Amino acid sequence: MTGKTSEPAAPKPATTAPDIAARLQAVKAKRGYLLPHHGLLAVTSERLLDAYDQAYTALALDMRVLSVHDREFVWLAILIATDEALATHHIPKFRADGGSDDEIAAILRLSAWAMGGKAYDFVARHWRAHLPDFDPDAHYGSSLHRLAEGVCLRLALMAVAAVHAACGEHELLARAIILAYAANVPEPDLAEALSLVMFPGSVPHFVEAARVWLDLIRAGKVAPSPAFAAWAGLEGQGGHDEASRAAPT
Repeated sequence: MTGKTSEPAAPKPATTAPDIAARLQAVKAKRGYLLPHHGLLAVTSERLLDAYDQAYTALALDMRVLSVHDREFVWLAILIATDEALATHHIPKFRADGGSDDEIAAILRLSAWAMGGKAYDFVARHWRAHLPDFDPDAHYGSSLHRLAEGVCLRLALMAVAAVHAACGEHELLARAIILAYAANVPEPDLAEALSLVMFPGSVPHFVEAARVWLDLIRAGKVAPSPAFAAWAGLEGQGGHDEASRAAPT
């Protein structure tokens, strides 16, 4: 018996120029600007463009717990750390919600320091035997407090943590999270700050930042709220390797 072969699906009609223009106009009306990838998605995948826009709206435009000022403070630090030159619209957004030149100077100062934070890890890994009385963790904390003078410590800690996350510096991120708990930074505030890493810093960096936080809770190095303790108590958050019992590479 000869099997019947299915006919290939007929190609869909090409998207028309007016359709593309209408899709992009909707994006521009919401954001006030367009970037090249918006047009590429408008031409190739309306569904993906819509999903992308919804994700960006929830991340960058919807109000969660941070004020616009505080969110943009953190976002500017992430942009510096990721060498992201396109997103200049975050500067007027910060200024429009009260951001000052002194605060921008503080963002630059904190970002530059956080980006150079690998020096603390170097000393901790290689020089402890030679510097038995020197505590890199304590020095990290005291240096951060000095750099944060003139700005809200909560903002400084969130910005530094986000920079570490965006750069994939997990040991430094752990230090910053521990200090954030010590300074009573609300967990939802810190969570929103770290989530901003997803777009300029990549989703994988945000995934790893969440893992660092989860490990700190499970190790008893921070005292979580009931909701965050419940998160840490959930098993099966190790991704594909854990689910398939595959050996991690």
